[in-house]
Amino acid sequence: MNKISTFLLGCLLAFAPTQMNAADLTLDDLCKGAYSARRVSGIHPMNDGETYSRLSADRKQIVAYSFKDGSRKSVLFDVATARGVALESIDGYIMSPDEKKILIQTETRPIYRHSFTAVYYLYDIANGTLAPLSDGGPQQSPKFSPDGNLVGFVRDNNLFLVKLLFNNSESQITKDGRRNAVINGIPDWVNEEEFTTMRSFDFNADNTMMAWVRYDESQVATFSFPWYKGSHPEKEEYAEYPGLYEYKYPVAGTANSTVSVQTFDIKARVIRTLQLPITADTYIPRIRFTDDPSKLAVFTLNRHQDCLEIYMANPRSTECKKILRDEVDKYVNENVFRNLAFYPNRFVLTSERDGYNHIYLYDLNGSQVGKVAPEKLIVKDFYGYDPASGNYFFSANHAEDPMRTAIYRSNSKGEVTKLSAQEGCHSAVFSKSLKYYINVYSNIHTPYVTTICNRNGKTLATLEDNQALAEKLRALRLGKQEFFRFNTGEGITLNGYMVKPADFDPAKKYPVIMFQYSGPGAQQVVDSWNAGNMGGTLYEHYLASKGFICVCVDGRGTGGRGADFEKCTYLNLGYLEARDQVETALYLGTLPYVDSKHIGIWGWSYGGFNTLMSMSEGRPVFAAGVAVAPPTCWRYYDTVYTERFMRTPKENANGYGRSPISLAHQLHGALLICHGTADDNVHFRNSMEYAEALVQAGKPFMMLPYNNRNHNIVGGNTRSHLFTSITDFFIDHLQ
Repeated sequence: MNKISTFLLGCLLAFAPTQMNAADLTLDDLCKGAYSARRVSGIHPMNDGETYSRLSADRKQIVAYSFKDGSRKSVLFDVATARGVALESIDGYIMSPDEKKILIQTETRPIYRHSFTAVYYLYDIANGTLAPLSDGGPQQSPKFSPDGNLVGFVRDNNLFLVKLLFNNSESQITKDGRRNAVINGIPDWVNEEEFTTMRSFDFNADNTMMAWVRYDESQVATFSFPWYKGSHPEKEEYAEYPGLYEYKYPVAGTANSTVSVQTFDIKARVIRTLQLPITADTYIPRIRFTDDPSKLAVFTLNRHQDCLEIYMANPRSTECKKILRDEVDKYVNENVFRNLAFYPNRFVLTSERDGYNHIYLYDLNGSQVGKVAPEKLIVKDFYGYDPASGNYFFSANHAEDPMRTAIYRSNSKGEVTKLSAQEGCHSAVFSKSLKYYINVYSNIHTPYVTTICNRNGKTLATLEDNQALAEKLRALRLGKQEFFRFNTGEGITLNGYMVKPADFDPAKKYPVIMFQYSGPGAQQVVDSWNAGNMGGTLYEHYLASKGFICVCVDGRGTGGRGADFEKCTYLNLGYLEARDQVETALYLGTLPYVDSKHIGIWGWSYGGFNTLMSMSEGRPVFAAGVAVAPPTCWRYYDTVYTERFMRTPKENANGYGRSPISLAHQLHGALLICHGTADDNVHFRNSMEYAEALVQAGKPFMMLPYNNRNHNIVGGNTRSHLFTSITDFFIDHLQ
């Protein structure tokens, strides 16, 4: 669920008119993207280590660019010249490993947060021909074999194989796939959402075998929510009667899908099941073939998610050998799977086993052969390992400076060099040769600057500096952003940022609006253009123009400060997080320019949950609050996320017993609840059950349901209506 914060922090699209005053800012402008920072996105490094490809802005071409200077090198695909199928534009693409063919993605239809169906076409670069991958209907998660001559994909929960050397002949590998029963090769809802994956199959190195995870979700309970006609988009099929969407959603403590790993001998057409020594409650977040065709790496997690085990499996004999067990205090962080990387006879895994997220290098027998673990440096993203030089490249922050992230190189002796110079936040995409990287830098005052650097961090070219946006922002009469740090009454040091009105007068007293997310490992207080709700804290600037001071503080449980700080909320979600937001309000109330009687708080998703917990903490410091799409009882949320931090309701009755619903009688302050009726993540049920608890407790509140909207609450004028409602609510109750 913490991924929603990324969406919120990046909610900008286009540019705004020039020469505006802060008073001229409108929520409609902001929600439609009045001040967007341009991004160089969709970068695909190519095999030569010197070039990368991107989809053109009009989505009509795939273009190759130089990693040395960003210059345009060649056009790999063009809808105007492709022969065989007429397309107006494309949605995306997948290069074959040998870069001779391209899968062209069209007619994309989203399913959940990551998954989608699409109609794919095979494009042969040499002869410029385009042909359908399959005539049997849209496909999911296609993947080339290592030699580029096979393509696997999923349709209707079954795995299919296309042989390109045999006139694109298609065969169906599995026959047991069925909606809400059995899934082959793609994850079920909870595995997709909480392990951030959309494909669960792979080819071996010599193109003779496939392996996939089979999910039997027949014993998982079904959840449903209504569809209405609505608009943007309109669902005409429900014009007379509402419809019903049903899918498998395991709530905390209930049955998950039973998982197994199966293999397919492509020549013999034999399906086998691996002899994995796992229990019915085991998760399999990833499988990955190594460079050895006879070795499939299978990653498993126990239900408590505090023990990661890796098995090397023979896809033909089905024998499995455990090569590594990484047991971590409390829980294994999900970023382990995001940073997983394989090399010839080696693989990289990150771990928090020593209290900070560090890099470990293993051979295929599970023996550790390398480590990057500088004291208190917390790895965010692993970018690559060079076996020849022994260099590792990664981004990280120091535990004592969680607000800023830099790009680093570590050599074979363990010596760490900081490559990025500017203070703020950096992220990178490296060339396959690791000779170059595209660096994206920003801070809370500076929109994204995208440059090309060499492996030593020297800037070679600037691709986008957002100067046009910077000039427009300088023309505005915006307030002042500043970071601050304070100690709570419990002696805990917390970091925050504050946005003051442009005409701030220290002799006046201002109402305050606090925003927070507060979920495990998340961070909002970052020296990045991502800070705030609409980039550059621009929504906060808008609120400041209305006479508010805006504040954000990362309390206990948030990321960037090491495992002890992040995991101290274990088994008691919402307790320490709420205390820290209350302590923040108490601290702000001591400042001479803050009106301590008019402090509000709001948040989305986990932030909505902690808004309610903070308003019900017992100390009546908040005059008003807004909870958007809030979980209100962890018994209603999914197994993987919830049990990672809370274990099961049977094991942790006290932890689950403390929730906004159970504390409804303690709610203090005016409250607005906003929620999408078609939220497949945090179900609308959460707000409805909480509303009933408030009614029975005699607590007044306001509630805004958004028809057919999911967890992001977008579509048509929806986002503008939502933020207008939030703003007006705070104006009505804090001023």
